[in-house]
Amino acid sequence: MQNTRYGFQSVVNRRAFLRKNAAGVGMAALATLLQEAEATDQQKASISGLHFPARAKRVIYLSQSGAPSQMDLFDYKPELKKYHKTELPDSIRRGQRLTGMTSGQKSFPIAASMFRFAQHGKSGIWMSELLPHTAKIADEICVVKSMFTEAINHDPAITFLQTGSIQAGRPSMGSWISYGLGSENRDLPTFVALTSGAGGQPLYDRLWGSGFLPTKHQGVKFRRSSDPVLFLANPPGIDQQARREMLDDLDALNRLSLEQKRDPEIATRIAQYELAFRMQASVPELADLSKETATTFELYGEQAKQPGTYAANCLLARRLAERGVRFIQLYHRGWDHHLNLPTKIKQLAKETDQATAALILDLKQRGMLDDTLVVWAGEFGRTVYCQGTLTATNYGRDHHPRCFSIWIAGGGMRPGMTYGQTDDFSYNITENPLPIHDLNATILHCLGIDHKKLTFKFQGRYYRLTDVHGDVVKPLLS
Repeated sequence: MQNTRYGFQSVVNRRAFLRKNAAGVGMAALATLLQEAEATDQQKASISGLHFPARAKRVIYLSQSGAPSQMDLFDYKPELKKYHKTELPDSIRRGQRLTGMTSGQKSFPIAASMFRFAQHGKSGIWMSELLPHTAKIADEICVVKSMFTEAINHDPAITFLQTGSIQAGRPSMGSWISYGLGSENRDLPTFVALTSGAGGQPLYDRLWGSGFLPTKHQGVKFRRSSDPVLFLANPPGIDQQARREMLDDLDALNRLSLEQKRDPEIATRIAQYELAFRMQASVPELADLSKETATTFELYGEQAKQPGTYAANCLLARRLAERGVRFIQLYHRGWDHHLNLPTKIKQLAKETDQATAALILDLKQRGMLDDTLVVWAGEFGRTVYCQGTLTATNYGRDHHPRCFSIWIAGGGMRPGMTYGQTDDFSYNITENPLPIHDLNATILHCLGIDHKKLTFKFQGRYYRLTDVHGDVVKPLLS
């Protein structure tokens, strides 16, 4: 028969005719399945966790891409000044592998941090002078000094941090949480990714990808502009009614295709077209910061008025969290300081410190910090020895997976504490080592998810974010 509306021909044989007319039953059943799927997502959003009561409803992950130097920010090592410019002892290195950037060095001179440290808050957490604003929230955060990872280079390390595997292609943490908990706001994505900063390591879309999970769970990347989502606005000459009619026609075609092929990705496509239509109203309101108060901009800093900056993304993260977005991932590039670290780390700290602290304070004053888990982390740490030439005012540091510092706050985490310790050279862990899988298991626990039960069958086996590893770190929990 000829379809004049879409301009294509369809040959209908007896089998196809019977299949299509076996009742509006097929289409009715399909509509029911789609409605049930949406209802399930809404139901998941309304319960307090999947496996036990949840402390957190959402996560804001502040990923510091490039790996900040722990001994210049959080891991205070005053004894290093005595050893400055001396050779790092072999007993400390223990034959551990090096990157190709320093494996050829003939010497490994110790570079003590040139920055002053002080204790802050009632908790007495040590912090560098580079973080004056973060110092003011010392009693709200838990600093972990004993993180370690399996990867020594950026791409596998940040992939491991975000997906639980050094191999590309696994679902990101945000996708797992979307899959496990569903949506709280049907007009916005469950998982949003925001990027800022220049230079440094590339950020691949797979870092917020859904891997083998249904693609409805992948993160939606917002652009660095006041129009954050491409192609969301209607093109010239198309009004809202015309767009609605076009989507209705497209929906009918997709449902016919779904009935024939039974491909779940077609159901995802139907749902995402509808989400995009609803986002035409929700996203412009979300991205419009003009109604924020002068006090808010004073808190986050002037850069918060510039779309695409780290400060603006922190403010946008709070707005997303207010509107029920489950997982908000911020990436800020530029922390890869192999050379000229003192100058570069000052700049990165200036770009991020105020807005980071402002986000915590803003969430707290709105009563949201208790059920919002905030994570600040890079993919690994930096070496105590200098990469390249060490001078009185300049040094660089190479990659160091053996120990690094992160902090976590809110959402069921114990505030105002330091967890784990490293040796006098911030090179090896001496107390409470914390692997990536344990961190991820603990984050899921705060959301009410048993990490061993959040699984998905793919290629004959059941996968999870923590693979076959992971233990909840109880001392971190409040």
